[in-house]
This record gives sequence, C-alpha cells and structure tokens, in this order.
Amino acid sequence: MNWQAINFDWNQVRSFLATVEEGSFSAAARVLGQTQPTVGRQVAALETALGVVLFERVGKSLNLTRTGTELLSHVREMADVANRISLTASSQSQTIDGQVRITASDVMSAYLLPPVLKQIRLAAPRLEIDLVAANDIRDIQRREADIAIRHIRPTQPDLIARLVAEASANFYAASTYLDRVGRPKNEAELAKLDFVAFGDAAEIAGYFQPAGIPITVQNFRLGSQNGVVAWEMVRQGLGISVMSDEVAELTPGVERILPEREPFTFPIWLATHSELRTARRIRLVFDILAEYFSRGR
Repeated sequence: MNWQAINFDWNQVRSFLATVEEGSFSAAARVLGQTQPTVGRQVAALETALGVVLFERVGKSLNLTRTGTELLSHVREMADVANRISLTASSQSQTIDGQVRITASDVMSAYLLPPVLKQIRLAAPRLEIDLVAANDIRDIQRREADIAIRHIRPTQPDLIARLVAEASANFYAASTYLDRVGRPKNEAELAKLDFVAFGDAAEIAGYFQPAGIPITVQNFRLGSQNGVVAWEMVRQGLGISVMSDEVAELTPGVERILPEREPFTFPIWLATHSELRTARRIRLVFDILAEYFSRGR
C-alpha cells in the first residue's frame, strides 16, 4: 500500500459526493448536518489535495468538470464500502444500551449538538442520551454528568480531558438593528451601541477591556443567564453580542460586525471521569463527539 499517495480526507470525499447528488453546497450541508461554508471548504480542500478542479462554478450553479466526472464512479465505490463498514459497526453496537448524560452550554446544546446526537442514535439506537443544557460546571466526579463539553480545561486529576477543537467568535448583531443605528467602523463606534449580556455584564465587560474594546457595563441594556434567550434578543434586533461563528452561520438575519477585526478564539474540551472512560457506552459517545468536533462539523 502506497500510504503517501492517499493524501485526502474521507469527509472531503463525502462532501464532494453529497454536493454532486444534491446539486449544491447548501443542499449537501442539509443532508450532512453541516453548514454550507463547511461543505464548501471540504470540497475545496479535496481539490487542493488532489491537485484538480472538480466543479466549474457558473453563476450559482455547480457543474462537474471532466475530471470530477471521471472520479465520481470511484467515489461512489468508496461510499458503498463506507456504508458497509457503518452497517457492520452498527450491528455490533446494538448491545450498547443504558444512559449517557452529556452536559454543555445551552447555546451549544441548542445549535451545535443535534446533528451529532443523530449520529450517536444511528450508532447505538438503544442508548438513552440525556443532554444537560447548563452554563454552570456540572460535576463529573459526583456523576452529575458522564461527559462534559467545556471551554476551559478541567484540572481534576481523575478526569480525562481532550482538546478537540479551537473555535472562533466575533461580534454579531441583527441586520435590522444595524440598519437602524449604523454599522460601526471601529471599536470606538462599537462602544456607543447597545449590547446583550450572556450572564453577568460586569464579567463580560472585563473580558473586553484587555482586548482594547472600550465597552462597559453601561453598554449592556438587556441580558439573560440563558444563552439561547440572550441570542434570540440579538436576533430580534435588541443589541450586539459576541457569538461563536458556527452558531452565527446557522442564524438567519444576523451579520458580523468589524469583519476585518481578528476573531476571538476559544478551545473546546471533552472531559469524562477516568473510570467512566472504560465503559463501552461512554467510550462510544466520547469518541463520536471527539470526531465530530475535530473535523469541524
């Protein structure tokens, strides 16, 4: 086997095949449970890895190139094999049952986790998943959760933690709000507008000051401890907030503010108790979550 010759990722091939069969990046994203930009990036990465052009982009249409057509039959063969592998693995996992409790923030639980929960259900249909949508830190050591998804690394010695992704976030607001107040061109203009607080306004303002953004608690006219509620306030034009780029991409009617500004970055950690990691049902869910976040959805 010439391993050096295999320099592409199956997820890239999967996105290419879904785009061919569904007719567009947006349609492929829907069936894959991903976002349109993610599918587009994966297809572009496949073209780069193979050194070929797979689609001709004519207006809003995608047309297969001659090379893309020649590769398509091989790609479909790969998909058939992948399906057989999945079916075999799924049949072996039928005996995995019991409950797995996952805890994550309310925003992540509402917007980002449903697609991976579908994958878990397909892999182990007898599992019962309890998703604890909470912004406080649930204690794995006390079995309040089996797996935690967090943005800070757990420090307890008897926990297993894996860094699975580095995510980005930016300032966002509803287009209707920006149409009314104007689109800020710099941080000084940004600081004149209203903000929506996700939790404690003073704590949030404290994060902005070291970044050179002159926002104070007076900017926060509305807020909620519930992140989904706060984001809905933003979507309905009540102010500005920082939000994960992935969540913002899934939210119609909002736009990024100061697009030239360097984004905020934050880690995504998976954690579980060292004893629980050996349980087959916990290991299965942990590994599916890790692969989901690592590949960028």
